[in-house]
Amino acid sequence: YTILSKVHSDRNVYPSAGVLFVHVLEREYFKGEFPPYPKPGEISNDPITFNTNLMGYPDRPGWLRYIQRTPYSDGVLYGSPTVENVGKPTIIEITAYNRRTFETARHNLIINIMSAEDFPLPYQAEFFIRNMNVEEMLASEVLGDFLGAVKNVWQPERLNAINITSALDRGGRVPLPINDMKEGVYVMVGADVPFSSCLREVENPQNQLRCSQEMEPVITCDKKFRTQFHIDWCKISLVDNTKQVSTFQEVIRGEGILPDGGEYKPPSDTLKSRDYYSDFLITLAVPSAIALVLFLILAYIMCCRREGVEKRNMQTPDIQLVHHSAIQKSTKELRDMSKNREIAWPLSTLPVFHPVTGEIVPPLHPDAYDNTSMPLMQTQQNLPHQTQIPQQQSAGQY
Repeated sequence: YTILSKVHSDRNVYPSAGVLFVHVLEREYFKGEFPPYPKPGEISNDPITFNTNLMGYPDRPGWLRYIQRTPYSDGVLYGSPTVENVGKPTIIEITAYNRRTFETARHNLIINIMSAEDFPLPYQAEFFIRNMNVEEMLASEVLGDFLGAVKNVWQPERLNAINITSALDRGGRVPLPINDMKEGVYVMVGADVPFSSCLREVENPQNQLRCSQEMEPVITCDKKFRTQFHIDWCKISLVDNTKQVSTFQEVIRGEGILPDGGEYKPPSDTLKSRDYYSDFLITLAVPSAIALVLFLILAYIMCCRREGVEKRNMQTPDIQLVHHSAIQKSTKELRDMSKNREIAWPLSTLPVFHPVTGEIVPPLHPDAYDNTSMPLMQTQQNLPHQTQIPQQQSAGQY
């Protein structure tokens, strides 16, 4: 079903084009490349990460993916080789980083892609498994169980796992970290026989209606997957390459002779000089002259055509001028009065007679005194010419 190889230094692998390729980078192997812990006998569990790239390039080939969840888990290289790379050795540089000692170890993986005789398989189906992550699905026993379930439903003679893709690579969202939710994975398989009736049930109008209403379709063979794999049947894709219409158009090649268009006459070697005076007049001189005329007209209107105050007064009736002058004079008088105005104190706050002598109390402030900052109501202590009334004493003191 798939090619599964363990990591070794400078290892040669021979995957087939169009068949899923899986290569595991085991941390246990690279632990021997790094020094052990200072204490003898202690089990080392260094965090190790991997970096993979095509030799001479910063990234991997387009068909090859890499995943490693944590520095304490193994890394996995996986993908489906293409036919264009058949016969071309692909050298992948694998660099292991020890996150405790900051040391590195490098090995080369030489991928020799072979051509498959039965590829491409004409009938291909892509399943979306909701309860799996990509690294869980890449395990040989899990992938074998899934292919066994598909084979029981499909009954083909040849069945290959073509590709595995994480739902995150298809635009899926990262699941919430609750209830051990999975991101989901797409698994594409190919076979040499037409699709079974069970797989065709997804195309029924009733199931299509249920899928449009976000309901689970009714599939008879779902129970064969449900024990281990939760398949979203609304996202299954069935591709029949035998019915694909070829868009290739045969190119009709001619004799390679152009039709006769007469004798070729190249331009002369001597070119005449061009006069740009007329272009200058049209582009600069004419707009500048028009702008200057408009400026002079506007200046004459704004500066030389002003009537002035005297002409305005001559054309205004005398009665209107008298009214205007009276309004200005009254406004000026009101403004002068507002500057020197004073607010008289309320009579209720001023004493009329002195409480002892009985004389009339003079004003509290002179006329020129600025009383704008004085309070409207004064306390009894602030009043001048006022005597303190003696308090009654207790009878025992008399």
